[in-house]
Amino acid sequence: MAQIVFLGIVFYLLYRLLFDLIIPIVHTTKHVRRQFRNMQDGMNQPQNKPGAQPGPGDAHHNSPKTKVGDYIDFEEVK
Repeated sequence: MAQIVFLGIVFYLLYRLLFDLIIPIVHTTKHVRRQFRNMQDGMNQPQNKPGAQPGPGDAHHNSPKTKVGDYIDFEEVK
């Protein structure tokens, strides 16, 4: 009789460990990996879409044309 109670407690604790700890950790890990993958895919896609704002590296592509020899001091640009 004591063995049955002991095995029942052991199986109950294993059940709780599995469903309250291990499965949620696995689901959370998959979810976080999926979010990071989506973020990386979004960062790797080209950002030159019509109507999109230029990024920091794209500012020189959309600037007005200046004549050769024009010099604009960095502090003067506002």
